[in-house]
Amino acid sequence: MASFSEYVFPETIEEAYALNQKRSSVIVAGNMWLRMCGLRKKTAIDLSRLGLDGITEEGDAFTLGAMATLRDLETHPALAREYGGAFGEALSPIVGTQFRRTATVGGSVYSRFGFSDVSALLLALDARVLLHARGETPLRDYQREPWDRDVVLGVRIPKGRRAAARSVRLCSTDLPLLVCAASLGPDGLRLALGARPGRAMIVAEGLPADADEAAFAAIARDVPLGGNRRASEDYRRRVAPVLMARAAAAVRGEERA
Repeated sequence: MASFSEYVFPETIEEAYALNQKRSSVIVAGNMWLRMCGLRKKTAIDLSRLGLDGITEEGDAFTLGAMATLRDLETHPALAREYGGAFGEALSPIVGTQFRRTATVGGSVYSRFGFSDVSALLLALDARVLLHARGETPLRDYQREPWDRDVVLGVRIPKGRRAAARSVRLCSTDLPLLVCAASLGPDGLRLALGARPGRAMIVAEGLPADADEAAFAAIARDVPLGGNRRASEDYRRRVAPVLMARAAAAVRGEERA
């Protein structure tokens, strides 16, 4: 279990940022995975009183606040309408409802977990991370960066893309063995893979909407995949084109189990 000497609720983002510059501090976000890691820090910084829990629709984009929960995203009517129910598909298998009511957008994005269903879907939707000091940066770049001490304020995702997510698990609510998220927009089909088992990444973009299984098989041969105690590299490489085909079929409006 993680342990802290003091637990602080900053009154402003500026205060939270200043506190977080100390190596003895950590932002707890939803504190779902963090509390299990055995971390010992002097100061825990809780952002829950800073108004970062909203989901707002702004013209051609949605902004997901850092403290919005995964359950908020999963059940949000406007997100479901705009993205074809992809958030419900991607997030509902994660652990359980109680967990998703507490785990946050900011915690998921900042942590860049190798098993993240959340990051894969946001990458497929061309999301941008909103940071206090640096401003706005593409999630695809942020995913590759080392952890730093900036504060995640939220995520912005553009409208105009239909999305879907497919994953394979050993059992319901388990961590995924592989995740594929797809989105389709005017620039074609975009695919992202998570639980590779490394950090989620975009593996294809600008594909024609009618890309076939041969195209997905070619992508799967080259994408960086690995093995761990949960699944071998060979297994993931065999499963990847199947998940790509299923996710692509879903964004085209073709139901495929």
